[in-house]
Amino acid sequence: MTVAGRQTSSITLPPGAGLFPDWINPAQEAALADFLDAGEWSGELKRRVRHFGYRYDYRARVATRDSRIGPLPEVLQELAERLAAEGLFAAVPDQVIANEYLPGQGISAHVDCEPCFGDVVASLSLLSGCEMRFACLESEETRAVILPPRSLLVLAGPARSNWTHTIPARRSDVIDGVRVMRGRRVSLTFRTLRF
Repeated sequence: MTVAGRQTSSITLPPGAGLFPDWINPAQEAALADFLDAGEWSGELKRRVRHFGYRYDYRARVATRDSRIGPLPEVLQELAERLAAEGLFAAVPDQVIANEYLPGQGISAHVDCEPCFGDVVASLSLLSGCEMRFACLESEETRAVILPPRSLLVLAGPARSNWTHTIPARRSDVIDGVRVMRGRRVSLTFRTLRF
């Protein structure tokens, strides 16, 4: 996958996925973290979350027109518009979820709700890296990749619909043969609602 003249890392990614290192700079990362922490996090899950644009109902596994919270805040709208301008989304994403992962926290294997969300899902990593694991629903093949801070992971095509993704719940990851302790990680996941 190539965006704005940059080739992504795709060695261990599923088909249709792209990883863009340093998609934002450290100052942007700090500003995003400050923005998120200035608001109220929800503790409805094992990890803290914040919703923007539309609220996703985890129990019903649905997002509807009635779940609209309001327009994306300017700082997130600018990133959403950049995603569309770089050709990663056909239209500007209108839903963002922020997830906070403390060391030892993860997320179970899943495919983002296909009836709810469009053909592309993009996740921006802030503050700390982690390993993400992928599993093919058809062949059971597995792959893993490290998501560095400030990197953007884009899931489209088979990576979006035919592969699950998960973050193992642990306190460290092995990166280039070295055990690296995780810090607090926040992800911003951009999606487009389907109605």
